[in-house]
Amino acid sequence: MESSHKSSTGIKNWAPDDRPREKLLAKGKEALSDSELLAILLHTGSGEKTAVDLAKEILAESGNNLIELGKKSVESLTKIKGIGRAKAISIIAAMELGRRRNESTLDLKIIKDSRDIAIFLRNRLKDLSKEVFVVVFLNARHNILNHEIISTGGFTNTLADLRVIFNRALELKAVKLILCHNHPSGNLKPSRQDELLTERITQAGKILDIEIIDHIIVSEDGYYSFADEGKI
Repeated sequence: MESSHKSSTGIKNWAPDDRPREKLLAKGKEALSDSELLAILLHTGSGEKTAVDLAKEILAESGNNLIELGKKSVESLTKIKGIGRAKAISIIAAMELGRRRNESTLDLKIIKDSRDIAIFLRNRLKDLSKEVFVVVFLNARHNILNHEIISTGGFTNTLADLRVIFNRALELKAVKLILCHNHPSGNLKPSRQDELLTERITQAGKILDIEIIDHIIVSEDGYYSFADEGKI
């Protein structure tokens, strides 16, 4: 009788959509594959597809890469048959929670070198498909007062308004700034426009006695520091 009871309650006898949840309870979260974890978020499958089958299809559409999945929008996810807005929103919310959890472990108090700020900012910008321009505002001791997205551009370029940057710096009583923007293409080489913009902001900062200590370009492949390369 005991063996019969175990057989009827084993994971293999649960409905396919329930098995990842039971596996997590029985073996722990580490035992689940990416598709099984994603299946739990989906809750149910669609038509003849189980939640796990649907999860595998979603991952395949992202090259089986969670970083790429984190870049998906509601619109792109709902193009997959069986994914409605509710499922898409659940996936995006979970990916954003994961990003914020990772971000919370990288918060900095004091900037020591370009690598510190590059890691700090890469995590915040890595899922963006558009180029953004960020400024990190510092006091004289290199404590971070704030970091803000100043402007958002298209897929290839962005513009930074000097008035916005320095008005905000004066509001925060910042005396040092680190400029940063991302290259979604992955190319870390600064463009001529990047160099000219850095020169303009640096010259404007001298008038206000606000030092531009670096301009960092970040991508998934790494970072480029104007300061490290002797260009600032």
